[in-house]
Amino acid sequence: MASLLESGWQYLVTHFSDFQLACIGSFILHESVFFLSGLPFIFLERGGYLSKYKIQAKNNPPEAQQKCITRLLLYHFCVNLPVMLLSYPVFRAMGMRSSLPLPSWYATPFGLTSEYAHPAEILFLGFATIVGPAITGPHLFTLWLWMVLRVLETVEAHCGYHFPWSPSNFFPLYGGSDFHDYHHRLLYTKSGNYSSTFMYMDWIFGTDRGYRTLKALKTVEVDGKKM
Repeated sequence: MASLLESGWQYLVTHFSDFQLACIGSFILHESVFFLSGLPFIFLERGGYLSKYKIQAKNNPPEAQQKCITRLLLYHFCVNLPVMLLSYPVFRAMGMRSSLPLPSWYATPFGLTSEYAHPAEILFLGFATIVGPAITGPHLFTLWLWMVLRVLETVEAHCGYHFPWSPSNFFPLYGGSDFHDYHHRLLYTKSGNYSSTFMYMDWIFGTDRGYRTLKALKTVEVDGKKM
C-alpha cells in the first residue's frame, strides 16, 4: 500500500509543479471530496430514502438545493480558489514540501450547506482551518489528508441524517449531525449548539441547554409510548 501511494505521488510530483499541486490540485481535491460526499444527501432527501434516519421531517425544495449548489460553485471559484493561490507563498515560506518520502502515518441543513455561507465567513473559517497546518510547515500530502478529513467532518455535521454508524454514536465528545442540526433548526435565534465537531465548549458555557432539554423531552415521550 505504501509503495502504491509513493508511486502515485511520484507521478504527481514528476508531472506537475509544486504550485500546480498545492493550488490547483488542492482545489480539485476539495471540490471532489466535498461534492461527492455531499450530493448523495440531496438524492436521499429528494427520493425520501432512509427517511427514518432524517433528523427533521421537513425537506428542502429542489429550488433551494439548486440555489445552494450554484452559489457554492460561485463562492468556491471566486473565494476559495483565489485564497489557495494567494496562500501558496505563505505555505512555501513555512516549509511546506511535496517531495518524497511521504510522511508517516439552511434551517434544515443538508450536506452541501456546510460551506454555504457569506464569503467573509468562508474566509474566516478557511483561515482557521489552514493556519495550524501552515505553522507546522506540512508535507502537501499531510495537508491534503487534513483537508479531506475537515471536509468530510463538516459535511457529516450538516447532512441532516443521524445514522447508526454516525461518529457521535462512537465518540462521546463528538457533536456531529444530531447535535449541530439543532443549531440550524432554530436559525436566526440564540439557538446554541455552535460546535459542529467537539461539543464540550457548548457544555462549558451552557449553550446546549435547549438541545439537552429537547432530548430529555423526546426520551420521556418515547418511554411513555413504550408503557
